[in-house]
Amino acid sequence: MTYITSLKCVHCGREYTPEQVTYYCEVCGYHDGILDVIYDYDTVRRELNPESLARSTKYSMWRYLPLLPINNPGLIPHLQVGWTPLYEAPGLAGELGVARCWVKDEGRNPTASFKDRASAVGVVKALEQKAPRITCASTGNAASSLAGFAAAAGLPATIFVPGRAPAAKVAQLLVYGAQVFSVQGTYDQAWELCMQASAEFGWYNRNCAINPYLIEGKKTVSLELAEQFMTLTPGSFPDWVVVAVGDGCTIGGVWKGLWEMHRLGFIPRLPKVLGVQAEGCKPFVTAWQENTCLVPGEANTLADSIAVGHPRNFCKGMKGVTESGGAFVAVSDNDILRSITTLARKTGVFGEPAGAAGVAGVRQAVAAGMIRPDESVAIIVTGNGLKDIQNAICAAGQPVSVQPDIREVRQAVAASGKC
Repeated sequence: MTYITSLKCVHCGREYTPEQVTYYCEVCGYHDGILDVIYDYDTVRRELNPESLARSTKYSMWRYLPLLPINNPGLIPHLQVGWTPLYEAPGLAGELGVARCWVKDEGRNPTASFKDRASAVGVVKALEQKAPRITCASTGNAASSLAGFAAAAGLPATIFVPGRAPAAKVAQLLVYGAQVFSVQGTYDQAWELCMQASAEFGWYNRNCAINPYLIEGKKTVSLELAEQFMTLTPGSFPDWVVVAVGDGCTIGGVWKGLWEMHRLGFIPRLPKVLGVQAEGCKPFVTAWQENTCLVPGEANTLADSIAVGHPRNFCKGMKGVTESGGAFVAVSDNDILRSITTLARKTGVFGEPAGAAGVAGVRQAVAAGMIRPDESVAIIVTGNGLKDIQNAICAAGQPVSVQPDIREVRQAVAASGKC
């Protein structure tokens, strides 16, 4: 059983039981009626506490089962998702001008991205409902993640991706056996098409912006952070948690997980949350700076995972920053490319553009005085760099071409000054 007490609309406040609704508030509709999963935290705390976690041998996101909306744990796929490594990175801290810095490498998940946390929950919920097929729209990572977890569960999947999705991510979809529609339009158009197909064919909809259960998977990254810091630095926690922002679901999940771990007594205080967007796609940054409602805009950035001009989970995404007293920043594509190599060379972690955007965001926030030099940061690297080799090569450059002749090597070494 779960410890869910209700599903609450973030727009109008109406509450439902899980049996009454599947995705969103019936009054507000899917554009505004996003639901939040509410738990009985007093009961959860009796089962999920430092002592129980110390005894747990489940080194995955499922160690937090009392805080997850799963009715039948027997349906959980065999792939290990979560419990990704957290590294302290003093070299990166010095480079960015902060007191201490940690990196959480989400590229170590089964399909190499943070989105596996959400897809794992989505597949279980689809199986619980005996859905014939599961679907989503994605710029890439959510799609490959869903395809992988659906394959592991033997559940057919249909994916809608915009035509600009990187080839490596599309290849993952096809390898996993998903039915793939490459939509010759924007992510927003792919999303709407997916919504129509889901309704018409009765497929289970994994789209995080309208499915309240997917954020519950995403929040587990923060549950892990809290537990890992309890071990690394007992009694303390970073001043800032940093993550790239697309449709708002990821940062919304990050904040919810932090709030819950504070509510349950795992961390002594709540950190601020820094949301990082690209200059060519910054609806959250604009709304936050101007204190306005969402105004959808263009999506012009090489960081495909955050190329979302019309974020569908604006409310939860904005809540993560405003409630934490944090900030949003926008960084250029050139800064994102630079951060791919900075992250790799200072920590050994290879992140895709959106995954490395957090590094650029910290640099920007320090320069702007948002993050002080005496503060600490934890950066969530949301996807592996092998997801987007083309931009990785743009960031790192080409190898030195030589003939199989030591004389050419000597000349190249002398020219480089790297003797």
